Amino acid sequence: MGKAFVIQGARVFDGTGQPGYLADVAVRGDRIVAVGANLPVEGDVERIDAQGLTLAPGFIDAHTHDDRAVMATPDMAMKVSQGVTTVIGGNCGVSLAPLAGKQPPPPLNLLGDQSEFRFATMAEYFDAVNDTAPALNIAMLTGHSTLRVAEMSDLNRPATAQEIDRMGLLLDEAMAAGAIGFSTGLAYPTAQHAPTEEVIELSRRAASAGGLYATHMRDEENKLLEAVDETVRIGKESDSKVVISHHKACGKQNWGKTRESLAIIDAANAAGDTVDFDVYPYVASSTVLLKLFVARAERVMITWSESFPDMAGKDLEAIVEEWGLSLDDTIDKLQPAGAIYFQMDEGDLRRVLSHPGAMVGSDGLPHDRRPHPRLWGTFPRVLGHYSRDEGLFPLETAIHKMTGLTARVFGLEGRGVIAPDAYADLVLFNADTVIDRADFDHPTETSAGIERVFVSGQEVWRDGTSTGARPGSVIRRANR
Repeated sequence: MGKAFVIQGARVFDGTGQPGYLADVAVRGDRIVAVGANLPVEGDVERIDAQGLTLAPGFIDAHTHDDRAVMATPDMAMKVSQGVTTVIGGNCGVSLAPLAGKQPPPPLNLLGDQSEFRFATMAEYFDAVNDTAPALNIAMLTGHSTLRVAEMSDLNRPATAQEIDRMGLLLDEAMAAGAIGFSTGLAYPTAQHAPTEEVIELSRRAASAGGLYATHMRDEENKLLEAVDETVRIGKESDSKVVISHHKACGKQNWGKTRESLAIIDAANAAGDTVDFDVYPYVASSTVLLKLFVARAERVMITWSESFPDMAGKDLEAIVEEWGLSLDDTIDKLQPAGAIYFQMDEGDLRRVLSHPGAMVGSDGLPHDRRPHPRLWGTFPRVLGHYSRDEGLFPLETAIHKMTGLTARVFGLEGRGVIAPDAYADLVLFNADTVIDRADFDHPTETSAGIERVFVSGQEVWRDGTSTGARPGSVIRRANR
């Protein structure tokens, strides 16, 4: 349990999107107890001088693959160093549970090998996370591809009614344990053969338990608009609230399509549906190495290769030349492997990021040997580069996109705001100096300007390093 302290004289942005104001914030235990000017400080209460600094709710990473990382690296330095205090796991149809005793095919192997997939139920996974006690909080989606691998011997076809029912029973258990929803990765081989009706049926089961539907859509390039239409249909027919993951338009021939895709999203919301989305602030994506994805990219950098670990950080084109093989044979030889794909347009990124409904999510891959810099730099990049330096939106908007908006979409009660009785998840930073320092050549550099970070009233980051405190836990669905 955290102690009592008062953060004095900070410029407070409360996460609602309102402009900042000078105030003190008092904390006792794991909660904020008062917010106001010149709060009285009595007894054994620590005073934190925050003059010249900005105080915000702890950032919520709307899109992560941190399912295993919260146990493998429980200090979660790559996230708390950015001011992140809560992560959403289980995205893109990939969750560490419920799956045990099976070899994980790509993209499930982004989380690890068979030894890591050892949780037959979401409840078992939640118990393991809480036993580990990570530095930050995690809320979990249940992955469609994980369910398919658990219940199907052949993924290259639609699931039968009996298989859908068995997947549904696993999903029911996960929702009962406190999962916040259901996710798909329909662009991946593990789910490409799943028809829309299969997804609707499973999404309906999650929605009936109060969960939402998050999706790495079936297509983010030539058929982007058709994929958005399918997503809206799934939400409507399953009565689900929808989150589109890492919204973007891939491939030069599709640059500019976000004008139309965002218009479809706006029209769906205007018609009474609920369609939200997240975005990361980079024009390169990262996932497993797949020939389909290589074909549309302007440049490809290898992030890891189990067969050739020393290839991490090298461009695929250079490896092709070095080995004297064809592109296809080089990709086959590197497998299993991961890659960064340079394939998006800065104009599309700015259009999506500046949309009022855009949440910020890193989509970082914590187990990559040479990760995309978004793992360490996403949130300071939005604050420093896009908000302060580029003026894409004011600071209060940037903070709202990574706090109050995200908490509302995912139903995280008591998070994402600075207000009495809210959890004391807080980040104190210098708005004049905050910036990402991770780049594609040095992807694990910590960001500048993040001074102090608190999770449930306990300090987890200070003076550029982890404090060793690990007060985080699983956040279960609020209406459970």
